[in-house]
Amino acid sequence: MQKLVRGIKAFQEKTFAENKELFESLAEGQKPEALFITCSDSRLNPNLLTQTQPGEIFIIRNAGNLIPTHGGPIGGEAGTIEFALLGLGIREIIVCGHSHCGAMKGVLEPSLLKELPTTATWLKNADSTQRIMKENYKHLGGEQLLNATIQENVLVQIENLKTHPAVAALLARGELQIHAWVYKFETGQVFSFDPQEGQFVLLEEATPLLSQKRQLQPVTHKSYN
Repeated sequence: MQKLVRGIKAFQEKTFAENKELFESLAEGQKPEALFITCSDSRLNPNLLTQTQPGEIFIIRNAGNLIPTHGGPIGGEAGTIEFALLGLGIREIIVCGHSHCGAMKGVLEPSLLKELPTTATWLKNADSTQRIMKENYKHLGGEQLLNATIQENVLVQIENLKTHPAVAALLARGELQIHAWVYKFETGQVFSFDPQEGQFVLLEEATPLLSQKRQLQPVTHKSYN
């Protein structure tokens, strides 16, 4: 805790002082460029990763970067998505998974969650991911299986995202772009799903849009592994 307190003091004395005009402007409102949906994992810092300033991205974080489908119990994700699109006018959404995801380990091995019943219930939002892995990836194991799960889960959550009315309406008008990313801690690389290639590739090599449906076939993972 003392480290956090020292950090706040350093922020106030240095970072805030050097960027006073920026922070004062934030009191007038926000105009973020993108909605960034990612995991709560402490190793992933969206602003650091994207080199963005306060006010530039709107962020949703939870265990496993999950997006419950529309029609279930109303939660923070649904309200935040609606506000981002209709209240703030955001037209870019990024769903970003990451390497070594503990939530995805729980999806693969539910026995790890026997002492975490609330977490187990939350991860039911990844039931489709679990089924995809069970039926389509029997040939993989270990880290390769986990990496594939992380990627498939991002794509599953994007399909869940599309069930939300505000998202569906904007997609129907061609006014929204959705991007599927995976961040690899140990290399700093970001991989993006390229719908034309049917696989995750390095971000700078990817076709940018993910508004179209992909064919129901396993993703290839040669660029990520």
